[in-house]
Amino acid sequence: MNNPLAPEERAVPQIVERLGGPLNDIVDPAFLDNVHPVAWRNPEPADGYNLVILGAGPAGLTAARAAAALGAKVALVERGLIGGGSLNVGCVPSKAIIRTARLYAEMRAARSLGGQVPRGVDMDFAAVMGRIRRIQTRLSRSESARGLSALGIDVFFGEACFSGPRTVTVAGKTLRFRKALVATGARPLPPTIPGLAEAGFLTNENVFGLTECPRRLLVIGGGPLGCELAQAFCRLGSHVVIAQDDPMFLPREERDAAQILSDALARDGVEIHLNTQAVAVRIERGEKVVDLVSADYRVSVAVDEILTGIGRVPAVEGLNLEAAGVEYDSNTGIRVNDFLQTTNRRIYAAGDVCLEHKFTHTADASARIVVRNALFLGRRRMSALTIPWCTYTDPEIAHVGLYVQDAWEKAIPVRTFTILMHDVDRAITDGEEEGFVKIHVKQGTDRILGATIVARHAGEMINGLSLAITSGIGLRAFARVIHAYPTQAEAIKMAADAYNRTRLTPTLKALSRRWLHW
Repeated sequence: MNNPLAPEERAVPQIVERLGGPLNDIVDPAFLDNVHPVAWRNPEPADGYNLVILGAGPAGLTAARAAAALGAKVALVERGLIGGGSLNVGCVPSKAIIRTARLYAEMRAARSLGGQVPRGVDMDFAAVMGRIRRIQTRLSRSESARGLSALGIDVFFGEACFSGPRTVTVAGKTLRFRKALVATGARPLPPTIPGLAEAGFLTNENVFGLTECPRRLLVIGGGPLGCELAQAFCRLGSHVVIAQDDPMFLPREERDAAQILSDALARDGVEIHLNTQAVAVRIERGEKVVDLVSADYRVSVAVDEILTGIGRVPAVEGLNLEAAGVEYDSNTGIRVNDFLQTTNRRIYAAGDVCLEHKFTHTADASARIVVRNALFLGRRRMSALTIPWCTYTDPEIAHVGLYVQDAWEKAIPVRTFTILMHDVDRAITDGEEEGFVKIHVKQGTDRILGATIVARHAGEMINGLSLAITSGIGLRAFARVIHAYPTQAEAIKMAADAYNRTRLTPTLKALSRRWLHW
């Protein structure tokens, strides 16, 4: 007689179903063996742990590895798949599909670079998704349950909840801790549109489980996720309609950056509806019909799939945070101070469950702060971090530091230096002239306050400016650094040269002319 499935074994089919389909179509068994082994048996809990971590996403994994390396006794609890949203339903699969979509766009545009458009550029969607699964399997090897266990980390699968201010219960077992970290991440925010749930819709949690490319796709939301996937699926052959309730995409970004993105999406063939809301969904003759309403029109569009990307909310449900004395809000997440400590001084939070900026790199950085502060009496502050971010459309839009409006609100005078990419040699030779480098400095100094880059490789280019802001390196230093030629990052040096030219006052120019006169 077969033994009944343990709770952690029963969870696997539910996870696969949530990802969008049957195991063999959606999940590589080797991948699943890394991130949630079917036959895994939870260990017997230790008498106590220096650190119990809820959530094995980027924040939880970083904290677990760092704490274990320092000699701490660590328990790591995951209810789904190790790797969290980044590996399973976020950064990794989305960037993989974006890269393939860019390849198809480049093949179709070969003539603009002096080439010939290949005959029969047919998209193989099964191959596209198969590549994503291979990449996920490869990356999951470094964060497998067995690998983490080999590091001395006790890995538990199951639904965890606090049973007291110093205890966590998972799969019927109690874990006692000196300190705990909640790193349960965030989940998609479902739109409240009549008829949407009945018609069915996609989010980042199941869109990568598609087995066929939608012939017609509606994307609701013009934030980073919506714009990235709208462009990618359009390039893969879908007729994509995107509806954004704001007057521009990426409402937090600079307007000229958002306008360049809007033009790029339209050029790719995305049908754009700004200042538009989806107000109702219904099924007619087997099609999903969505009513879109703006101030001056109402239109109904028929589509095969609907993808929502209007935001994410912290995953705090089911944790019984009340039993631990941890205050939280369902919309903003767990309440933490600048040291990432919750209202229970023994419990910390990191990553998307408590932070406004829901990025993988922010989760990683916040977890490192927690390890220092929770285990070694550190006093590192979250507010001291300089956090860059990037939207991975084509062109990419990256930002770090203050916007001009932020500086004005702080009464900081600003001077901006802008270099257009069509003035950068490498951008011209690459045929990637769209975009700019914009660097804000404090008036009268070279102190960098913030920067926005719109370029094909903006995400790579922003890192040098992040280093400069963090290390207190002024813009003048970039003019003294020899940059490899030709590179698109030379635009940053050109901005520094432009700053140096402003230092040549009429008096200095006159003195220079007198010195050089003969």
